[in-house]
Amino acid sequence: MTMKIGIDRLGLYSPNYYVDLAELAVARGVDPNKFIIGIGQSEQAVPPAAEDVVTMGANAASEFIDDIDKSQLGLVILGTETGIDSSKSGAVIIQRLLDLPRHVRTYEIKQACYGGTAGLMTARDYVAAHPDRTALVIAADIARYGLASGGEVTQGAGAVAMLISANPHIMTVEDDSAFLSADIMDFWRPVYTDLALAKGKYSTEKYIEFFQQAWAEYKRNTGLDLKDFAAINCHLPYTKMGMKALKTVLPDADAADQDRLNANYALSTNYSRRIGNIYTGSLYLALLSLLENAATLTAGDRIGMFSYGSGAVGEFYSGYLQADYRDYLNGAAHKAYLDQRVKLSVADYEAMFNSKLPYAPDDVVTDAALTTGKFRLAGVKDQERQYVRL
Repeated sequence: MTMKIGIDRLGLYSPNYYVDLAELAVARGVDPNKFIIGIGQSEQAVPPAAEDVVTMGANAASEFIDDIDKSQLGLVILGTETGIDSSKSGAVIIQRLLDLPRHVRTYEIKQACYGGTAGLMTARDYVAAHPDRTALVIAADIARYGLASGGEVTQGAGAVAMLISANPHIMTVEDDSAFLSADIMDFWRPVYTDLALAKGKYSTEKYIEFFQQAWAEYKRNTGLDLKDFAAINCHLPYTKMGMKALKTVLPDADAADQDRLNANYALSTNYSRRIGNIYTGSLYLALLSLLENAATLTAGDRIGMFSYGSGAVGEFYSGYLQADYRDYLNGAAHKAYLDQRVKLSVADYEAMFNSKLPYAPDDVVTDAALTTGKFRLAGVKDQERQYVRL
């Protein structure tokens, strides 16, 4: 029998602050329906200076880390395009914050929004070679385009953590990937700024093109079609993006299959509508949203996954839901947390957005009151970031 390998645990973290996008639209002189309906976003997480990909990643993993056998852990990967250093990985800091074993490999992967999937596939290969070991993959990012910029409505912040193991409790990751890469300039972040540059229309066209080509290759390789999937999840820089791609292939399915895929796609967007774009974690935020909101899914259902990272890499793969997957989710807690966040006025959102740590060697102390997780970035001293457990 082929060994089952896949996602054994899932954890989520997003900052405790958000801005209402209808209010932001009014402040920007835009019809709120352009944001709420046209883009498909309702709320956007806003990170204070005391939170970055390290603290968010550690917080996401802390949701399950004390429930697993840490001695089996052999690999820790952080997938991010919001790294905190051009040399040192955030993964090794997360290792310390979570009190993980010393004898593990830790590193960081960067390829725009594809980094989380790259980490997941690397972890899958690791477990295939070492079935008695597990791997921790964290996809964490802060999406920033600038105040009053064209991309402002597609900002966000958060992290999804995944434990990869043999005989997983949540979902297998099948060895059926179809992928492609090409050197294009649809989105990038120069090293001198934390604000992304994007060619919006061009990037949308490339996203759809990569989806179509990956899906076509996947069908050729596997013989599967839309009827074989209970749901198809997509990378969601904003919630309407995935649907733009999915709509190009849905006419190939019959009415019942279209209805099922459309309904489950809508459920996969629930969390992204409220958190926003988390780059490397966006596909896995969609997966969490689907699993914690779809009542009709059952064990054995095949879930499609389309990952896209600008620059660009696309990949389509699938997984099967496991018999007890619902027992290993925290949907009620996630929904309660989102409901309990602090809503910022537009002015307070702008102030928090501008309070981020500067690209400078200065010492900084962050506001300790503006965090709710178990870990925070206390500041910078002598050009060294200071992380603390709370």
